[in-house]
Amino acid sequence: MNPKVSIIIPAYNEEENIPILAEELQDMISKNNLDCEVILIDDGSDDRTYKAIEECRKNYKFIKTVKHRRNFGKTEAILSGLKASSGELIVLMDADLQYSSFSIPVLIKKLDEGFDIVTGWKAGKYEKRFVSSIYNTLSRWLFKIPIHDQNAIKLLRREVMEDMQLRKDWHRYIVALACDKGYKVGEIEVELRPRRYGKSKYTGHGRIIIGILDLIAVKFQVSFMKKPLLLFGTIGGILLIVGFIAGIIAIYQRFVLQQGFRPLLYLIILLVVVGILFFILGFLAETIASVRDELKILKRK
Repeated sequence: MNPKVSIIIPAYNEEENIPILAEELQDMISKNNLDCEVILIDDGSDDRTYKAIEECRKNYKFIKTVKHRRNFGKTEAILSGLKASSGELIVLMDADLQYSSFSIPVLIKKLDEGFDIVTGWKAGKYEKRFVSSIYNTLSRWLFKIPIHDQNAIKLLRREVMEDMQLRKDWHRYIVALACDKGYKVGEIEVELRPRRYGKSKYTGHGRIIIGILDLIAVKFQVSFMKKPLLLFGTIGGILLIVGFIAGIIAIYQRFVLQQGFRPLLYLIILLVVVGILFFILGFLAETIASVRDELKILKRK
């Protein structure tokens, strides 16, 4: 019989946190009488993380292990954990002990109210709160998600995870992708505890830039890629209209004012050519989107 809950925990250089995490999970599972399995994924750590995971596996029967040959990133680690799991419900949490495993029973209770995915909402003061608030505000605006926080501990039904295509670093947009597919999303407040050991893997301005670019990429994927001609055709149409207006101005100058302005002619040619190219790009994107939809239908069969 498959376990009801699969707790997927990616770990990268978390050797000191793993034993404490495993003990806390054992305490949570026994006190709540949960039918659980825990999949710990060593994502190519260069410390003794995998050895710590293996030692915990020997002591706790509910632990399964997965090892990556190198660091592939959190999204790939989650997908590896999903492949190794067998639960009806999936919990996604980090190995840094910042989220209490005792939040899991509360998430399950909330899910039973009729939700497909329940995510935590970080309560209280914490580092990077300002950056997180901007990111989550942009996410709510772009994706119309009915929650405050996309990137805390979360619980979701297995079919939700299996119904989405995650690219590198897109674990941050699981909630947005789920909303786009019509799944019902809820949230609860969770405490974000201070990190005990190790360093955060999400620091530096580079992460902010990557996050913003990924935000745009996901928005493009869930909106414009469904009707690409609407985007590219609109841009192409605007360019053609501007080119047409510029052409009328050029004709007026040439035949009424008896003045010629060659740069204006070059501008007209550029606008018309680029406008036509955008239309062609839109038709090609529509063809690709159609093929993608047919592949999804075949996959469901």
